[in-house]
Amino acid sequence: MYRYDEFDHKLVQERVQQFRHQVKRRLSGELTEDQFKPLRLMNGLYLQLHAYMLRVNVPYGAMTSRQMRKFAHVARTYDRGFGHFTTRQNIQYNWVKLEETPNLLAELAEVEVTGIQSSGNCVRNITSDHYAGRIKDELADPRVYCELLRQYTVLHPEFSFLPRKFKIAVTGSPKDRAAVALHDIGLRMHLNDSGKLGFEVLVGGGQGRTPVIAKTIREWLSPEHLMAYVEAILRVYNLNGRRDNIHKARIKIIVNQLGIDRYRELVDQEFDRIKGDVKGIPEAEIQRIKAYFAPPEYEELPDFTDKLSTLRLADKAFDLWMSSNVAEHKIRGYAIVNLTLKAPDRVPGDITATAMDAVADLADEYSLGEMRVNHRQNLVFVDVKQMDLHNLWQKLGPLELATPNLGQLTDMITCPGLDYCNLANARSIPVAQDINKHFVDVDRLIAIGDFTVNISGCMNACGHHHVGNVGILGVDKHGTEFFQLTLGGSSDEGASLGDRLGRALPQEEVPAAIEAIVDTYMDIREDDERFLDTYRRIGMVPFKEAVYGSADTKVVV
Repeated sequence: MYRYDEFDHKLVQERVQQFRHQVKRRLSGELTEDQFKPLRLMNGLYLQLHAYMLRVNVPYGAMTSRQMRKFAHVARTYDRGFGHFTTRQNIQYNWVKLEETPNLLAELAEVEVTGIQSSGNCVRNITSDHYAGRIKDELADPRVYCELLRQYTVLHPEFSFLPRKFKIAVTGSPKDRAAVALHDIGLRMHLNDSGKLGFEVLVGGGQGRTPVIAKTIREWLSPEHLMAYVEAILRVYNLNGRRDNIHKARIKIIVNQLGIDRYRELVDQEFDRIKGDVKGIPEAEIQRIKAYFAPPEYEELPDFTDKLSTLRLADKAFDLWMSSNVAEHKIRGYAIVNLTLKAPDRVPGDITATAMDAVADLADEYSLGEMRVNHRQNLVFVDVKQMDLHNLWQKLGPLELATPNLGQLTDMITCPGLDYCNLANARSIPVAQDINKHFVDVDRLIAIGDFTVNISGCMNACGHHHVGNVGILGVDKHGTEFFQLTLGGSSDEGASLGDRLGRALPQEEVPAAIEAIVDTYMDIREDDERFLDTYRRIGMVPFKEAVYGSADTKVVV
C-alpha cells in the first residue's frame, strides 16, 4: 500500500485548516453559497436533497483495515451510522453537518485519506482493477501508475479548473475489470510487437446525457512517457473544451466534434512540444513507487484444493459462494474473496459502521490487513489463505456479506437516486429492492448466470445504466416516476452502450419486465451463452415483444 510522504501529509493538513476557515466564513455569512460552492466541491462536499454529502477518495480502490475502521468511526460520529461505496471506488457520507466537516476531514487525514478533488472540474479519483497485484492474468501492477498519476494531477495548476470533471482509469490485465473505455482517459497495459510493456491510450469515453465509448488515440505508449502524454491530452482539452454549456463540456464532446484523428494530431503536436520539459518518468522513481506496492511475504502453503472440494461437496451453500465470490490468486495456496454489498434486503453499496468494523477485523485476520472496493460497489479481500476460506465464509454470513451473487442479476449497481440526490428524477433504491424480491431463487440466478443490471435515478448515470446488460434509467413523466430500460450494455473489454427497449414503465411494472426479459433469454439462448451474447446474436425484437406484446412499440419517454 502507498504511504503518504512528508509532502502529502503537509498538503492534506494545510488543506484541512484552509477549509476550516472557509467553513467558518460560510457559517458567519461572510461567504454566500455561490461563493462557497467551488471551495467545498474541491474538498468533496456536495449539498444534496436533505443534507451535505461528503465524497471521500479511496485511491485506486485500495484501503487498509485501519482506514476502514476510520470510515466506521466517521459513519458513527458524523453520519447516521453507515456509508455508501460508489462506482468511482469512493465512499460517501450522506448526512454530514457543514460545521462538523473540518473535524471530519482532519480525522480522515490521520489515516491518509482525503476528499480533495473527489469533486470539481479537475482530475477525480483515479480508479483501477480491484484485483491489482493479485490476479494471474495481470501484466503489471497498475496501481504504481495510478499513484504516479495521482501525485502528478493533485492540485496541478493547469488541471484544477478544467472545462468539466475528468476521470482516468488504469488496468494491467487483458480482462478489463476497471471499465477503462468509459473514462475520459483509459489506460490499458499490453505488450507491443517487441514484447515490451506499454499502454494503449483511450480517450473521450463517458456516460451521462451523451454516452460514448472511448476511442484509441495511441496504440502503444512507453510507460516513461505516460505523464507527458496524459498532460498533452489534458492541455488540448483544457484549451478546446467548451465552458459555455455544462452539458457539452466533457472531453468526449470535443473528441467527437473534432474527430479522433484531428484530436490525435493536436495531442501529438502538444506531446512533441512538452516532452522535453515534462521529463520521462525516471526508472528510479517508478521503482520507488513500485516498492510501496511490493507484495506481502506470502507463506509457502500447500495446495488446499482437494480439501476445499470435500467441504464444497458437504455444504451446497459454501459451494455456491465459492463458485460465485472466490477468484484465483496468483500465489499457490491463496485466494481472492469478494464481499458483495448486495444482500437481498440491503441498499446496494451501503454498509453500516458495525459491519465496517467487522470487515476491518476480518481483513486483519484473513487478508493481511488489506482490502479493495470495486466499481460495482463491492468489497474484496485480496490475500486469503485457501485453508481459511470456510471459516471466513461462516463469519461473513451473519454480516450479510456472503451473498453468492457476484456478477449475477441481483449484484446491481444502484445510485442513491431521489432518496438523497437533488439531481435525480426518480428513486433507484426501491426499484433495486423490488427486483430483488422477484429473484430470490438461488438456483435460478445461477442458471441465468452472468447478467448485470445497472440503475440510475437520472441522466447523469451515476449508476452506469448505459452499460448494464439491462440498464434502468429513472425519468420524470408529468411529476410521476417512470423507468426507461436499455439492453445490451457492457463495461468490460468489449464495452458497449445499451439500446432503448421501448416506452418508459411505471415502477410497479419494472420487475415484471425484467422477468420477461430473463424468461425470453433463457428460452432462446444457445448452450450456456451469456445474456449479452444472446442479445448481440438475436437483437432487440424478441425482448421487446416479451415486455410490450409487440415489437413495434415506439421508443418514447
